Amino acid sequence: MTTKKTNAAADATKQIEEAVKVGKKSVEQALSMSKEQVGKASEAFFKGYDDASAMSKESVDAVVKAGEVLTKGSETVGKAYFEFAQASVEASVEAAKAMMSAKTPKDFFDIQSEYARTNFDKFLAESTRLSEMSVKVTNEAFDPLKAQVNGSFEKAFKVPAF
Repeated sequence: MTTKKTNAAADATKQIEEAVKVGKKSVEQALSMSKEQVGKASEAFFKGYDDASAMSKESVDAVVKAGEVLTKGSETVGKAYFEFAQASVEASVEAAKAMMSAKTPKDFFDIQSEYARTNFDKFLAESTRLSEMSVKVTNEAFDPLKAQVNGSFEKAFKVPAF
């Protein structure tokens, strides 16, 4: 009977030791898998953070570039407007001098009519030119912003590979 108890105790001990080994192996595998998953999640998080940081920098760079283009373009349009205004004033002075030197009322009205027609034609041509310049400057200023927005959408909606 002692032998049976000893064998039974040994068998029970052996089964317990096997169960502990299997349990230990299972815990090690679970820890290893958890560690691997945490590593992947951390890597994905930091990659996302780096991507977001890069996108923010790119956005700031695009805004700065757009500001530079808008500043230079506004300067060019402003200069063109000033030159037009200056030329108009000079033409007005010349027309006033010519009207003052008119010998007859008909000469006066002919000079005034010619000045008004010429001035109106110049105004239409110059306002069209200034308007086209303004549209061009606006489009050029928005190009960096548009490119950044398009790039951001492409990155944001790109399906990540796992």
